[in-house]
Amino acid sequence: MGFPAIVVRETGTTRQAALELLEDDQLPPGEVTIAVAFSSLNYKDGLALTGKAPIIRHYPMVPGVDLAGRVLASAAPGVAAGDEVLVTGWGIGEEHWGGFAAKARVRGEWIIPLPSKMTARQAMGFGTAGFTAMLALQNLEAHGIGREREVLVTGAGGGVGGVAVALLSRLGYRVAASTGRHELDGYLKSLGAATSLERSELAAPSRPLLRERWGGVVDTVGGQTLATALAGLASYGCAVACGLVGGADLPATVYPFLLRGVALVGAESARCPKPRRLAAWQRLADAFPDGLPENMVEEIPLADVPAKAETILAGQTRGRVIVRIPGSD
Repeated sequence: MGFPAIVVRETGTTRQAALELLEDDQLPPGEVTIAVAFSSLNYKDGLALTGKAPIIRHYPMVPGVDLAGRVLASAAPGVAAGDEVLVTGWGIGEEHWGGFAAKARVRGEWIIPLPSKMTARQAMGFGTAGFTAMLALQNLEAHGIGREREVLVTGAGGGVGGVAVALLSRLGYRVAASTGRHELDGYLKSLGAATSLERSELAAPSRPLLRERWGGVVDTVGGQTLATALAGLASYGCAVACGLVGGADLPATVYPFLLRGVALVGAESARCPKPRRLAAWQRLADAFPDGLPENMVEEIPLADVPAKAETILAGQTRGRVIVRIPGSD
C-alpha cells in the first residue's frame, strides 16, 4: 500500500506540485527510514513548491526542509527503530526528498534525537525557523550582547522573526519588533515585544550612521532594512543576518564597522555542525517546555500545502505553519 506525499514534477518549463501515492521502493537512498508525523511550511518551501526560485535541484522532488517522526528502520550507528527523531536542513526538500510525505529516508548523520519531553508536533512548531532563531541568539551571546539595550527583530511577523521575539523576551531581552502589518502589533506584544516599529522606518535609505539605538539585531529581511539596522547599532553591537526577503544587496557603508566596532554575522541552519544543532535544540526545549504559544502556530493537513505555499509567499501568514501528515494521529 502506498503512502501520501506532495511531489513536484517538471514537464518542460512547467512545474506542478500535487498530492500523490508513492511506494517504498521509490524512496531515495539512505540508512534511516522514518514514519513522518509532522513537517512545517517555511518560506523556502513556498519558493520550492511554486518554482519562484531555483530551490529544487532535480525532479521529481518531495519538498519540505523539516520533518519529525519515528524511525521505522535503521542501518546507522546510534539510531534505532522506534527512536523519535527530527531532521532539518542538509538539502532535504531541495536535493534529497524531504518532509512532505508520510515516509522519508535520510542519511544517519542528519538525524537529531527529539529532546526529552519535546513532541514531534512541538519540534515542527520550531522547525528550521525556530532553529535559526536560536542560532541567531547564540551569535548575539557569543558577541557579548547584553540586556542593556533593545534587540531589534525585523520581519517579526514571520516564522524566524516571531520565534526570535518570543525567545529573546523569555530570556530577559527587551525586544523591538519590526513589521509592515499594523494588525500584528497586539500579536507581537503577546509574544513579548516591548516596542514595535513600522517597517518603513527601516526600509528607506538612511545616513551612514544613526543614533545608537540597538544592542543587537536579528534581521530576517536583508537589503535596505539590514543596512539601516547596522547604521543604528550601538558601539560593539552585533547584527545577525538570516533572511533576504527584502533583497540580497546590502546598500551600507563601512562606517558602523570602523567607527563603532559592530559585527555582522550570519545564521546558517542547513549545514550547521551536529554538536551545535544538539545544543540549540535542547535550549529550545528548555526555553519552551510546552512548545511555542498556540497563537504562533497554525496547523494544516498535507493536502493543503500547495495552496498554503502561495499564502506564505504573499506574506499573509504569521508565525509558524505546521503540517500534519496522514497517519500521524
